[in-house]
Amino acid sequence: MPPKQARGEYIETKRDSQDQQDASSPQETGNKVSRRAYILGTQNIILGGKTVIQAECTIRGDLYRTMPSTSASSTATNTTTTSSGGSASNPASQPQQPQQQQTSPSNVAVSIGRYCILCPGCVLRPPSKMHRGHYSHWPLKMGDHVFVGDGAVVEAASVGSHVHIGKGAVLGRFAIVKDAVWIVDGAVLPPNMVVPPFSVVAGCPASVVAELPEGEYDGLDLREAYRRMK
Repeated sequence: MPPKQARGEYIETKRDSQDQQDASSPQETGNKVSRRAYILGTQNIILGGKTVIQAECTIRGDLYRTMPSTSASSTATNTTTTSSGGSASNPASQPQQPQQQQTSPSNVAVSIGRYCILCPGCVLRPPSKMHRGHYSHWPLKMGDHVFVGDGAVVEAASVGSHVHIGKGAVLGRFAIVKDAVWIVDGAVLPPNMVVPPFSVVAGCPASVVAELPEGEYDGLDLREAYRRMK
């Protein structure tokens, strides 16, 4: 009996059933996901293709945006109105319905572009805040050719394309990082910070310390780094 073949480190994702109906589109996406990655809420995560998610990387797709149910609030309003008019029975005798959270399968919590590399221990978490008395999360959108270093934490609203996020860096809630940005190891971007394109960011709290040299832009292309991943 031949020996059992050892499982590889990565699982390559496939297109969903709707995409497979198109014969012209390849079945393989090129995405490589480590068997030791922590990915929650996969139905709310979009991978653009040829993205590498390494071991112990965490992606919180379970933190998607939810809003209070309008039907529940309208029912409560109608009950109050009829009660004040005296035509309805005592509201205390009627069972109260719990307020439901409206969710949709189309909700996207995290969107990642093509040729992105997520290193071990990094965390991608959608930003959150109170909005009209309701605590919710907003989508985290990431462009193409984004490198997220070891142990980095990304809670930004958006990250552009050709962005390097250094080891141990922190991107605060609702930060916006434009295209062609180099974030130095250990930099801490405060919440709502906007980083202009072609910038080098460093410090705690972080600030723009230099412009990205022209020769460095080519180094932000991750196609060759993707090919080296086994």
